[in-house]
Amino acid sequence: MAMMRLRREDPRVVGSFRLHRRLGAGGMGVVYLGSDRRGQRVALKVIRPDLAEDREFRSRFAREVSAARRIRGGCTARLVAADLEADRPWFATQYVPGPSLHDKVNEEGPLPAAQVASIGSALAEGLLAVHEAGVVHRDLKPSNILLSPKGPRIIDFGIAWATGASTLTHVGTAVGSPGFLAPEQVRGAAVTPATDVFALGATLAYACTADSPFGHGSSEVMLYRVVHEEPQLLGVPDALAPLLHACLAKDPEDRPSTLQLSLRLKEIAAREAHGHGPGAGGYGGAPGRPPGRRPEAHADQDTERRPGGTPTPRSGPSSPRSGAGTGGGSGRPAGRNTPARPAQRRGPRPPVRTDRPDRPDRPARPAHPVRTAPNGRRPSGPDHRLLRQRLTVFVVVTLLVALGIAAAQGCQGPANGLGGAPGPKGSVSSSAAPPSVAAVPDSRQAPDSQ
Repeated sequence: MAMMRLRREDPRVVGSFRLHRRLGAGGMGVVYLGSDRRGQRVALKVIRPDLAEDREFRSRFAREVSAARRIRGGCTARLVAADLEADRPWFATQYVPGPSLHDKVNEEGPLPAAQVASIGSALAEGLLAVHEAGVVHRDLKPSNILLSPKGPRIIDFGIAWATGASTLTHVGTAVGSPGFLAPEQVRGAAVTPATDVFALGATLAYACTADSPFGHGSSEVMLYRVVHEEPQLLGVPDALAPLLHACLAKDPEDRPSTLQLSLRLKEIAAREAHGHGPGAGGYGGAPGRPPGRRPEAHADQDTERRPGGTPTPRSGPSSPRSGAGTGGGSGRPAGRNTPARPAQRRGPRPPVRTDRPDRPDRPARPAHPVRTAPNGRRPSGPDHRLLRQRLTVFVVVTLLVALGIAAAQGCQGPANGLGGAPGPKGSVSSSAAPPSVAAVPDSRQAPDSQ
Protein backbone atom coordinates (compact mmCIF):
# COMPACT_ATOMS: atom_id res chain seq x y z
CA MET A 1 0.00 0.00 0.00
CA ALA A 2 1.38 3.37 -1.05
CA MET A 3 2.07 5.81 1.77
CA MET A 4 2.13 9.59 1.57
CA ARG A 5 3.38 12.23 3.92
CA LEU A 6 0.98 13.97 6.24
CA ARG A 7 -0.48 17.19 4.96
CA ARG A 8 -0.68 20.42 6.88
CA GLU A 9 -4.38 19.98 7.62
CA ASP A 10 -4.00 16.38 8.82
CA PRO A 11 -4.03 15.69 12.55
CA ARG A 12 -0.90 14.33 14.24
CA VAL A 13 -2.60 12.54 17.13
CA VAL A 14 -6.04 10.88 17.21
CA GLY A 15 -7.12 9.35 20.50
CA SER A 16 -4.16 7.37 21.86
CA PHE A 17 -2.62 6.88 18.42
CA ARG A 18 0.12 8.90 16.78
CA LEU A 19 -0.28 9.31 13.03
CA HIS A 20 2.70 8.79 10.70
CA ARG A 21 1.52 8.58 7.08
CA ARG A 22 -1.48 8.84 4.82
CA LEU A 23 -2.68 5.55 3.43
CA GLY A 24 -5.49 6.90 1.24
CA ALA A 25 -8.79 8.75 1.10
CA GLY A 26 -12.31 7.55 0.30
CA GLY A 27 -15.93 8.59 0.30
CA MET A 28 -16.15 8.56 4.10
CA GLY A 29 -12.84 10.08 5.11
CA VAL A 30 -9.07 9.72 5.20
CA VAL A 31 -7.11 6.64 6.29
CA TYR A 32 -3.84 7.09 8.23
CA LEU A 33 -1.07 4.83 9.42
CA GLY A 34 -0.78 5.16 13.19
CA SER A 35 0.72 3.40 16.20
CA ASP A 36 -0.04 3.21 19.90
CA ARG A 37 2.34 3.43 22.84
CA ARG A 38 3.27 -0.25 22.54
CA GLY A 39 4.24 0.17 18.91
CA GLN A 40 1.22 -1.65 17.48
CA ARG A 41 0.44 -0.27 14.03
CA VAL A 42 -3.12 0.43 12.97
CA ALA A 43 -5.03 1.76 9.99
CA LEU A 44 -7.08 4.65 11.39
CA LYS A 45 -9.95 6.22 9.43
CA VAL A 46 -11.27 9.66 10.33
CA ILE A 47 -14.78 10.55 9.11
CA ARG A 48 -15.30 13.58 6.86
CA PRO A 49 -16.45 16.76 8.67
CA ASP A 50 -19.71 17.06 6.67
CA LEU A 51 -20.73 13.48 7.55
CA ALA A 52 -19.71 14.00 11.18
CA GLU A 53 -22.38 16.74 11.46
CA ASP A 54 -25.14 14.39 10.29
CA ARG A 55 -26.87 12.83 13.30
CA GLU A 56 -28.47 10.08 11.24
CA PHE A 57 -25.08 9.13 9.88
CA ARG A 58 -23.61 9.06 13.37
CA SER A 59 -26.31 6.69 14.60
CA ARG A 60 -25.85 4.34 11.65
CA PHE A 61 -22.10 4.53 12.02
CA ALA A 62 -22.39 3.56 15.69
CA ARG A 63 -24.46 0.51 14.76
CA GLU A 64 -21.90 -0.56 12.16
CA VAL A 65 -18.98 -0.21 14.57
CA SER A 66 -20.87 -2.29 17.11
CA ALA A 67 -21.51 -4.96 14.48
CA ALA A 68 -17.87 -4.87 13.32
CA ARG A 69 -16.71 -5.68 16.85
CA ARG A 70 -18.49 -9.02 16.57
CA ILE A 71 -16.61 -10.11 13.44
CA ARG A 72 -14.16 -12.88 14.15
CA GLY A 73 -12.32 -14.17 11.12
CA GLY A 74 -8.78 -14.67 9.90
CA CYS A 75 -9.50 -12.94 6.56
CA THR A 76 -10.62 -9.64 8.00
CA ALA A 77 -8.77 -6.77 9.61
CA ARG A 78 -9.68 -6.79 13.30
CA LEU A 79 -11.26 -3.66 14.80
CA VAL A 80 -8.90 -2.27 17.45
CA ALA A 81 -10.55 0.91 18.76
CA ALA A 82 -13.16 3.56 17.85
CA ASP A 83 -14.53 6.85 19.16
CA LEU A 84 -18.08 7.61 18.09
CA GLU A 85 -18.52 10.76 20.20
CA ALA A 86 -15.52 12.70 18.91
CA ASP A 87 -15.96 15.82 16.79
CA ARG A 88 -14.86 13.67 13.88
CA PRO A 89 -15.69 10.05 14.63
CA TRP A 90 -12.90 7.57 13.88
CA PHE A 91 -12.13 3.89 14.12
CA ALA A 92 -8.86 1.92 13.95
CA THR A 93 -8.32 -1.54 12.53
CA GLN A 94 -5.33 -3.84 12.46
CA TYR A 95 -2.74 -2.73 9.92
CA VAL A 96 -2.17 -5.29 7.20
CA PRO A 97 1.14 -5.07 5.27
CA GLY A 98 1.09 -5.94 1.61
CA PRO A 99 -0.21 -4.62 -1.71
CA SER A 100 -3.86 -4.48 -2.59
CA LEU A 101 -5.30 -6.85 -5.18
CA HIS A 102 -5.87 -3.84 -7.44
CA ASP A 103 -2.21 -2.79 -7.29
CA LYS A 104 -0.91 -6.34 -7.85
CA VAL A 105 -3.03 -6.90 -10.94
CA ASN A 106 -2.26 -3.41 -12.23
CA GLU A 107 1.49 -4.06 -11.94
CA GLU A 108 1.76 -7.76 -12.83
CA GLY A 109 -1.29 -8.38 -15.01
CA PRO A 110 -3.99 -11.07 -14.70
CA LEU A 111 -3.39 -13.81 -12.15
CA PRO A 112 -3.48 -17.57 -12.96
CA ALA A 113 -6.64 -19.52 -12.29
CA ALA A 114 -5.17 -21.47 -9.36
CA GLN A 115 -4.12 -18.30 -7.54
CA VAL A 116 -7.44 -16.56 -8.21
CA ALA A 117 -9.37 -19.56 -6.89
CA SER A 118 -7.16 -19.73 -3.79
CA ILE A 119 -7.65 -16.02 -3.05
CA GLY A 120 -11.39 -16.30 -3.68
CA SER A 121 -11.74 -19.25 -1.34
CA ALA A 122 -10.07 -17.35 1.50
CA LEU A 123 -12.18 -14.26 0.85
CA ALA A 124 -15.37 -16.35 0.82
CA GLU A 125 -14.44 -17.74 4.24
CA GLY A 126 -13.87 -14.19 5.50
CA LEU A 127 -17.25 -13.07 4.18
CA LEU A 128 -18.86 -16.05 5.87
CA ALA A 129 -17.58 -14.81 9.23
CA VAL A 130 -18.77 -11.28 8.41
CA HIS A 131 -22.25 -12.48 7.51
CA GLU A 132 -22.51 -14.67 10.60
CA ALA A 133 -21.95 -11.49 12.63
CA GLY A 134 -24.96 -9.92 10.90
CA VAL A 135 -22.92 -7.50 8.77
CA VAL A 136 -22.77 -6.93 5.01
CA HIS A 137 -19.59 -5.31 3.71
CA ARG A 138 -21.32 -3.52 0.78
CA ASP A 139 -18.11 -2.28 -0.84
CA LEU A 140 -15.99 -5.34 -1.60
CA LYS A 141 -13.62 -4.48 -4.46
CA PRO A 142 -9.97 -5.09 -5.45
CA SER A 143 -8.68 -2.03 -3.60
CA ASN A 144 -10.27 -3.26 -0.33
CA ILE A 145 -8.44 -6.59 -0.44
CA LEU A 146 -4.87 -6.67 0.83
CA LEU A 147 -2.55 -9.54 -0.04
CA SER A 148 -0.59 -10.03 3.16
CA PRO A 149 2.11 -12.70 3.68
CA LYS A 150 -0.43 -14.68 5.72
CA GLY A 151 -3.15 -14.52 3.07
CA PRO A 152 -5.73 -12.05 1.73
CA ARG A 153 -7.43 -9.69 4.17
CA ILE A 154 -10.67 -7.72 3.77
CA ILE A 155 -10.45 -4.12 4.95
CA ASP A 156 -12.59 -0.98 5.06
CA PHE A 157 -15.70 -1.95 6.99
CA GLY A 158 -16.45 1.75 7.47
CA ILE A 159 -19.43 1.67 5.14
CA ALA A 160 -20.66 -1.77 6.11
CA TRP A 161 -24.35 -2.04 6.86
CA ALA A 162 -26.36 -4.33 9.03
CA THR A 163 -28.35 -6.97 7.19
CA GLY A 164 -31.57 -5.55 5.75
CA ALA A 165 -30.48 -1.90 5.59
CA SER A 166 -30.92 0.03 2.34
CA THR A 167 -28.14 1.85 0.53
CA LEU A 168 -29.53 5.08 -0.90
CA THR A 169 -31.40 6.33 2.16
CA HIS A 170 -29.56 9.59 2.39
CA VAL A 171 -27.67 11.85 0.07
CA GLY A 172 -23.94 11.41 0.40
CA THR A 173 -24.08 7.93 1.91
CA ALA A 174 -24.18 6.05 -1.40
CA VAL A 175 -20.54 5.11 -1.58
CA GLY A 176 -18.86 2.34 -3.51
CA SER A 177 -17.43 1.51 -6.92
CA PRO A 178 -20.04 1.34 -9.73
CA GLY A 179 -18.42 -1.65 -11.45
CA PHE A 180 -18.68 -3.76 -8.29
CA LEU A 181 -22.06 -2.72 -6.87
CA ALA A 182 -24.87 -5.28 -6.98
CA PRO A 183 -28.12 -4.50 -8.88
CA GLU A 184 -30.11 -4.32 -5.64
CA GLN A 185 -27.75 -1.65 -4.35
CA VAL A 186 -28.36 0.43 -7.48
CA ARG A 187 -32.16 0.06 -7.12
CA GLY A 188 -32.03 0.98 -3.44
CA ALA A 189 -33.33 -2.44 -2.26
CA ALA A 190 -32.28 -4.18 0.92
CA VAL A 191 -28.76 -5.58 1.01
CA THR A 192 -28.13 -9.21 1.91
CA PRO A 193 -25.14 -11.54 2.00
CA ALA A 194 -25.83 -12.16 -1.71
CA THR A 195 -24.79 -8.54 -2.29
CA ASP A 196 -21.25 -9.35 -1.22
CA VAL A 197 -21.31 -12.52 -3.35
CA PHE A 198 -21.98 -10.35 -6.43
CA ALA A 199 -19.11 -8.03 -5.51
CA LEU A 200 -16.77 -10.98 -4.92
CA GLY A 201 -17.63 -12.41 -8.34
CA ALA A 202 -16.83 -9.09 -10.00
CA THR A 203 -13.59 -8.83 -8.01
CA LEU A 204 -12.39 -12.29 -9.04
CA ALA A 205 -13.28 -11.54 -12.67
CA TYR A 206 -11.08 -8.46 -12.43
CA ALA A 207 -8.23 -10.57 -11.05
CA CYS A 208 -8.53 -12.91 -14.07
CA THR A 209 -8.77 -10.23 -16.76
CA ALA A 210 -7.38 -7.02 -15.20
CA ASP A 211 -10.68 -5.34 -16.16
CA SER A 212 -14.17 -4.89 -14.76
CA PRO A 213 -16.77 -7.36 -16.09
CA PHE A 214 -18.96 -4.35 -16.98
CA GLY A 215 -16.33 -2.37 -18.86
CA HIS A 216 -15.52 1.31 -18.39
CA GLY A 217 -17.46 4.53 -18.56
CA SER A 218 -19.24 7.08 -16.45
CA SER A 219 -20.98 6.10 -13.23
CA GLU A 220 -24.42 6.26 -14.88
CA VAL A 221 -23.35 3.99 -17.74
CA MET A 222 -21.72 1.51 -15.39
CA LEU A 223 -24.76 1.36 -13.12
CA TYR A 224 -27.05 0.78 -16.12
CA ARG A 225 -24.91 -2.12 -17.32
CA VAL A 226 -24.94 -3.66 -13.86
CA VAL A 227 -28.73 -3.66 -13.79
CA HIS A 228 -29.62 -4.48 -17.41
CA GLU A 229 -26.64 -6.10 -19.22
CA GLU A 230 -24.83 -9.39 -18.82
CA PRO A 231 -21.22 -9.36 -17.57
CA GLN A 232 -18.39 -9.80 -20.05
CA LEU A 233 -16.22 -12.75 -18.93
CA LEU A 234 -13.97 -13.05 -21.96
CA GLY A 235 -10.52 -14.06 -20.76
CA VAL A 236 -11.78 -15.74 -17.59
CA PRO A 237 -10.41 -19.34 -17.36
CA ASP A 238 -12.91 -22.06 -18.18
CA ALA A 239 -12.57 -23.51 -14.69
CA LEU A 240 -13.87 -20.27 -13.11
CA ALA A 241 -16.21 -18.83 -15.77
CA PRO A 242 -19.41 -20.78 -14.84
CA LEU A 243 -19.03 -20.07 -11.14
CA LEU A 244 -18.34 -16.34 -11.63
CA HIS A 245 -21.29 -16.06 -14.02
CA ALA A 246 -23.53 -17.51 -11.29
CA CYS A 247 -22.16 -14.99 -8.76
CA LEU A 248 -23.05 -12.11 -11.13
CA ALA A 249 -26.70 -13.12 -11.55
CA LYS A 250 -29.17 -10.21 -11.49
CA ASP A 251 -31.48 -11.94 -9.00
CA PRO A 252 -29.89 -12.45 -5.56
CA GLU A 253 -31.75 -15.75 -5.21
CA ASP A 254 -29.87 -17.18 -8.21
CA ARG A 255 -26.43 -16.59 -6.69
CA PRO A 256 -24.60 -19.26 -4.69
CA SER A 257 -24.34 -18.86 -0.96
CA THR A 258 -21.09 -17.80 0.68
CA LEU A 259 -20.51 -21.32 1.98
CA GLN A 260 -21.17 -22.92 -1.40
CA LEU A 261 -18.85 -20.42 -3.04
CA SER A 262 -16.06 -21.16 -0.57
CA LEU A 263 -16.29 -24.93 -1.04
CA ARG A 264 -16.46 -24.69 -4.83
CA LEU A 265 -13.46 -22.37 -5.02
CA LYS A 266 -11.47 -24.73 -2.81
CA GLU A 267 -12.14 -27.58 -5.21
CA ILE A 268 -11.11 -25.49 -8.21
CA ALA A 269 -7.92 -24.30 -6.49
CA ALA A 270 -6.92 -27.86 -5.59
CA ARG A 271 -7.63 -29.19 -9.07
CA GLU A 272 -5.80 -26.36 -10.83
CA ALA A 273 -2.79 -26.68 -8.53
CA HIS A 274 -2.69 -30.45 -9.04
CA GLY A 275 -2.88 -30.21 -12.80
CA HIS A 276 -0.49 -27.31 -13.37
CA GLY A 277 1.71 -27.21 -10.28
CA PRO A 278 5.47 -27.96 -10.34
CA GLY A 279 4.97 -31.39 -8.75
CA ALA A 280 2.09 -32.56 -10.99
CA GLY A 281 1.86 -36.31 -11.15
CA GLY A 282 4.37 -36.83 -8.37
CA TYR A 283 2.25 -36.51 -5.24
CA GLY A 284 2.50 -39.29 -2.77
CA GLY A 285 5.85 -40.57 -3.96
CA ALA A 286 9.32 -39.98 -2.66
CA PRO A 287 11.10 -37.17 -4.51
CA GLY A 288 13.76 -38.15 -6.95
CA ARG A 289 12.78 -41.83 -7.10
CA PRO A 290 10.27 -43.35 -9.55
CA PRO A 291 7.43 -45.37 -7.99
CA GLY A 292 8.05 -49.10 -7.74
CA ARG A 293 11.83 -48.87 -7.39
CA ARG A 294 13.45 -50.25 -4.27
CA PRO A 295 15.53 -47.82 -2.24
CA GLU A 296 19.25 -48.09 -2.84
CA ALA A 297 19.85 -48.51 0.89
CA HIS A 298 18.12 -51.92 0.73
CA ALA A 299 19.36 -53.07 -2.66
CA ASP A 300 22.11 -55.30 -1.29
CA GLN A 301 20.19 -56.98 1.52
CA ASP A 302 19.52 -60.07 -0.61
CA THR A 303 22.93 -60.30 -2.31
CA GLU A 304 26.41 -61.51 -1.55
CA ARG A 305 29.44 -59.83 -3.01
CA ARG A 306 32.13 -61.85 -4.74
CA PRO A 307 35.79 -61.03 -4.18
CA GLY A 308 35.80 -59.00 -7.40
CA GLY A 309 32.94 -56.82 -6.14
CA THR A 310 30.15 -58.31 -8.33
CA PRO A 311 26.95 -58.92 -6.33
CA THR A 312 25.40 -62.38 -6.59
CA PRO A 313 21.85 -63.20 -5.44
CA ARG A 314 21.41 -64.88 -2.11
CA SER A 315 19.12 -67.83 -1.70
CA GLY A 316 15.73 -67.07 -0.27
CA PRO A 317 12.14 -66.29 -1.25
CA SER A 318 12.81 -62.63 -1.95
CA SER A 319 15.70 -63.31 -4.34
CA PRO A 320 15.37 -66.72 -6.04
CA ARG A 321 18.31 -68.39 -7.71
CA SER A 322 18.60 -69.27 -11.36
CA GLY A 323 15.60 -71.09 -12.73
CA ALA A 324 13.53 -70.78 -9.53
CA GLY A 325 10.40 -68.65 -9.31
CA THR A 326 9.43 -65.93 -11.78
CA GLY A 327 12.40 -63.69 -11.22
CA GLY A 328 15.01 -65.99 -12.81
CA GLY A 329 18.56 -65.68 -11.62
CA SER A 330 18.75 -61.88 -11.84
CA GLY A 331 18.20 -61.33 -8.13
CA ARG A 332 14.96 -59.39 -8.72
CA PRO A 333 12.03 -59.82 -6.36
CA ALA A 334 9.43 -62.41 -7.30
CA GLY A 335 6.35 -61.09 -9.04
CA ARG A 336 8.10 -58.90 -11.60
CA ASN A 337 7.06 -59.52 -15.21
CA THR A 338 10.49 -60.57 -16.42
CA PRO A 339 11.29 -63.70 -18.49
CA ALA A 340 12.95 -66.53 -16.60
CA ARG A 341 16.53 -67.15 -17.58
CA PRO A 342 17.68 -70.72 -18.36
CA ALA A 343 19.35 -72.56 -15.54
CA GLN A 344 23.10 -72.36 -15.71
CA ARG A 345 25.59 -74.78 -14.19
CA ARG A 346 27.39 -73.22 -11.32
CA GLY A 347 31.11 -73.62 -10.81
CA PRO A 348 32.90 -73.96 -7.52
CA ARG A 349 31.83 -71.50 -4.88
CA PRO A 350 34.49 -69.03 -3.83
CA PRO A 351 35.66 -68.92 -0.24
CA VAL A 352 33.34 -67.01 2.08
CA ARG A 353 34.65 -63.60 3.02
CA THR A 354 35.01 -62.79 6.68
CA ASP A 355 35.08 -59.00 6.28
CA ARG A 356 31.51 -57.96 5.53
CA PRO A 357 31.41 -54.13 5.61
CA ASP A 358 28.07 -54.15 3.80
CA ARG A 359 26.42 -56.31 6.49
CA PRO A 360 27.80 -55.30 9.90
CA ASP A 361 24.81 -56.87 11.64
CA ARG A 362 25.87 -60.43 10.71
CA PRO A 363 28.78 -62.14 12.52
CA ALA A 364 31.84 -62.99 10.44
CA ARG A 365 32.07 -66.58 9.28
CA PRO A 366 35.45 -68.39 9.33
CA ALA A 367 37.17 -68.60 5.99
CA HIS A 368 37.95 -72.11 4.81
CA PRO A 369 38.99 -73.33 1.37
CA VAL A 370 36.65 -75.58 -0.56
CA ARG A 371 38.39 -78.52 -2.23
CA THR A 372 37.20 -79.39 -5.70
CA ALA A 373 37.78 -82.33 -8.02
CA PRO A 374 39.40 -81.86 -11.46
CA ASN A 375 36.02 -82.20 -13.17
CA GLY A 376 34.60 -79.33 -11.16
CA ARG A 377 32.70 -81.52 -8.66
CA ARG A 378 33.37 -82.00 -5.02
CA PRO A 379 35.11 -85.35 -4.10
CA SER A 380 32.73 -88.02 -2.83
CA GLY A 381 35.03 -89.15 0.07
CA PRO A 382 37.09 -92.44 0.64
CA ASP A 383 36.67 -95.35 -1.80
CA HIS A 384 34.11 -97.64 -0.09
CA ARG A 385 34.92 -100.54 -2.42
CA LEU A 386 38.55 -100.63 -1.27
CA LEU A 387 37.47 -100.52 2.35
CA ARG A 388 35.23 -103.54 1.87
CA GLN A 389 38.06 -105.57 0.26
CA ARG A 390 40.44 -104.81 3.11
CA LEU A 391 37.84 -105.72 5.69
CA THR A 392 37.18 -109.08 3.96
CA VAL A 393 40.91 -110.01 3.90
CA PHE A 394 41.25 -109.12 7.58
CA VAL A 395 38.31 -111.33 8.56
CA VAL A 396 39.57 -114.31 6.50
CA VAL A 397 43.10 -114.15 7.93
CA THR A 398 41.73 -113.91 11.46
CA LEU A 399 39.54 -116.99 10.96
CA LEU A 400 42.46 -119.05 9.52
CA VAL A 401 44.72 -118.22 12.45
CA ALA A 402 42.00 -119.17 14.93
CA LEU A 403 41.42 -122.51 13.18
CA GLY A 404 45.17 -123.29 13.21
CA ILE A 405 45.43 -122.71 16.94
CA ALA A 406 42.39 -124.87 17.62
CA ALA A 407 43.81 -127.76 15.53
CA ALA A 408 47.15 -127.68 17.30
CA GLN A 409 45.56 -127.98 20.71
CA GLY A 410 43.39 -130.93 19.55
CA CYS A 411 46.33 -133.03 18.27
CA GLN A 412 48.54 -132.61 21.33
CA GLY A 413 46.50 -134.91 23.69
CA PRO A 414 46.48 -138.21 21.61
CA ALA A 415 50.21 -137.98 20.88
CA ASN A 416 51.00 -138.29 24.62
CA GLY A 417 48.89 -141.50 25.06
CA LEU A 418 50.27 -143.49 22.04
CA GLY A 419 53.82 -144.29 23.06
CA GLY A 420 55.30 -141.06 23.91
CA ALA A 421 57.64 -141.11 26.79
CA PRO A 422 55.82 -140.07 29.89
CA GLY A 423 57.11 -136.93 31.31
CA PRO A 424 56.42 -135.15 34.41
CA LYS A 425 52.82 -134.61 35.36
CA GLY A 426 51.33 -131.68 33.64
CA SER A 427 54.31 -131.34 31.28
CA VAL A 428 54.79 -132.08 27.63
CA SER A 429 57.77 -133.95 26.29
CA SER A 430 60.22 -131.65 24.78
CA SER A 431 61.13 -134.20 22.11
CA ALA A 432 57.62 -134.30 20.73
CA ALA A 433 57.33 -131.69 17.96
CA PRO A 434 53.94 -130.27 17.30
CA PRO A 435 52.38 -131.76 14.25
CA SER A 436 51.82 -129.64 11.21
CA VAL A 437 48.47 -128.68 10.00
CA ALA A 438 48.69 -131.30 7.26
CA ALA A 439 49.05 -134.21 9.84
CA VAL A 440 45.76 -133.56 11.49
CA PRO A 441 43.72 -136.05 9.37
CA ASP A 442 46.13 -138.98 10.15
CA SER A 443 45.90 -138.55 13.91
CA ARG A 444 42.12 -138.59 13.67
CA GLN A 445 42.26 -142.05 11.97
CA ALA A 446 44.51 -143.75 14.69
CA PRO A 447 41.66 -145.46 16.65
CA ASP A 448 40.49 -147.20 13.46
CA SER A 449 43.93 -148.81 13.00
CA GLN A 450 43.86 -150.27 16.47
